[in-house]
Parts: sequence; C-alpha cells; structure tokens
Amino acid sequence: MEHLVSARKIRCREIAGRDIGAIADLLTRGFPHRSWDYWLSGLQRQTERAVPEGYPRYGYLLEAGGDAVGCILLMFSEKAERQAITCNVASWYVEKEFRSHASLLTAMALKHKHVTYINVTPSPPTWPIIEAQGFQRYCRGLYFSLPVLSRTGAASITVIAKGSAKPDDLRESDFKLLTRHAGYGCLSLVCRLPGREPLPFVFAPFRMRQGRIPIPAVQLAYCRDVKDFVACAGAIGRFLLGRGKPLVIIDSNAPIAGLAGFYSEARGRKYFRGPNPPRLADLTETELVLYGI
Repeated sequence: MEHLVSARKIRCREIAGRDIGAIADLLTRGFPHRSWDYWLSGLQRQTERAVPEGYPRYGYLLEAGGDAVGCILLMFSEKAERQAITCNVASWYVEKEFRSHASLLTAMALKHKHVTYINVTPSPPTWPIIEAQGFQRYCRGLYFSLPVLSRTGAASITVIAKGSAKPDDLRESDFKLLTRHAGYGCLSLVCRLPGREPLPFVFAPFRMRQGRIPIPAVQLAYCRDVKDFVACAGAIGRFLLGRGKPLVIIDSNAPIAGLAGFYSEARGRKYFRGPNPPRLADLTETELVLYGI
C-alpha cells in the first residue's frame, strides 16, 4: 500500500466548482451520519455566497493521481462591524492511506496571519489537536434556555424572509444579514421594544436529542448582544413555542442571568486563532447556518 500511495502524485490545491460532486462523495464517506444531499446542499450555498476577494470559495483538497482523497472546507467572510476577515475552518477529512499528507491541508488552510480562524463544531477528541495548532477557546459550553418562561415585557416580532421588503426602521446592514440567512434556511426575526431601535435575531434549526425523545430546538446564531435576547426572551419564547420550538440553545461561558434554563460544558466548545477574538452570539456565515446542525 505504501508503494501504491507513493507512486501516485500528491498535491494540495484550491477546491473549484467542478469538484463539489467529488467533495460531497468524499465527505459522505468520511461522515457517514451525514447524507450526500446534506453535503451537496451546503456546497451549493458556498457557491452562491459572497466571498472576500483573494480567498478560496470552498477550501482545499488533497489530490492523488487526479482523485480527491482529502479536503478541508473553509468559509471566509468579512465582519463589517470589525472590518476584519474571519474564516470558519469546517469539515476536514482525509482517506486513511493518505493521512501522512494531511498536514498539507492544514498548512494551506491556516496560512493567512491576518485572518481570524474559528472552529465552531470541534468534537471532544479533536480538542487537544486544535489547541496544539495554536487555537484558543472562546466558548466553553451551551446554555439551554426556555425563553417562554421569561417575565420580560411586551415586544412585537416581525419575520424577515428572503423576499421581504425592508422595514423603514431597520438598518440596511441588519436587513441584508437577516434576508441572507433566511435564504440559508434560518429563522430571521426583528424584535421591537418600546423606546429602542429594532433588534435583529437569527435562529438556526437544531435537533436536540436527549435519551430517545427528540426535543425541537433552535440555536441562537446571531444577535448584537446576548442581553438583547434576554430583554426580548418572553416575546421570542412565545413566538417560537407557537412554532413548536420551545428550546433555544445559546453559546455561553456561564449560566445566563434572567433566563430560565441550564448551562452545560459537555458540548458546544468553540475555538479561534488570529488577531480578532470572536464574540458570542455570532455564528453568521459559518457551517452551522450554511450546512445546518
């Protein structure tokens, strides 16, 4: 086997649009709990989204004799509020017989020193590996909230869909973010409290399993500040309950004051590497919204 591998020319290159079928095949083999359609749908969303100039649209692949034998998905985006480039380092897989060449992928993926890289779905066995690559933890766990139990005051809720007209009182940047993520299959809302400007929220679908009973839930993918969610929790909770989604999962480093629920560090850890530490409550343009949870 070693002779056969060495006889095939190994190279690392940028993934092109013509490769997405092969990449979907490769990732389906690497992550058999995910379907081929799941990967293809996410790759097609990567095809359509805006990418900062000069950065790869999909990521990199490892090629042996013309065949895709490994890949790493990357999602570059420009955070307007920080004027910085962020990259979500997503699904990474290399066929077993080629794993001695896997470092080629990580070297290509992490080569931009001015980019802040984030990993938002690391499995516990990979935590030591990620830390050895220079990543630091910025989120320790998750808060599982039941916002309908909140006693916050009245607020109005507006759904923003992909083809919605922009409300006059909503910032243009917020409207673009909300409609773009609605197009990814997220639930985009605007919450209005008396005396405050409209507050944008994005919720990603989430299937929470506890024992054998599936619990319908959503994950908070975006708000300006978690305090905004706490302030609107009662109204949002009633709205979501009406849609059969009683549970809202929030990235957190501790229990959240003023919000019914519980905190756990069993899952949800997130990492970054680079000059601009990310904040909580911003999972925009990551695999969690482009591919789904």
